[in-house]
Amino acid sequence: MNRKKKMNDILKKKVKKANSKLHTSNKPKYVSKAERAKLAEEDNTQELEQE
Repeated sequence: MNRKKKMNDILKKKVKKANSKLHTSNKPKYVSKAERAKLAEEDNTQELEQE
């Protein structure tokens, strides 16, 4: 019984891993606070150059 359970667990893990790779998240990629500040600064400089 233990051998069957162990094999089933291994196979379930493989299936779960494969399914997780197929699933993509709609969540936006994380951008650090410093990176956001840098992007905001670049936007401000571009707006000033356009005016």
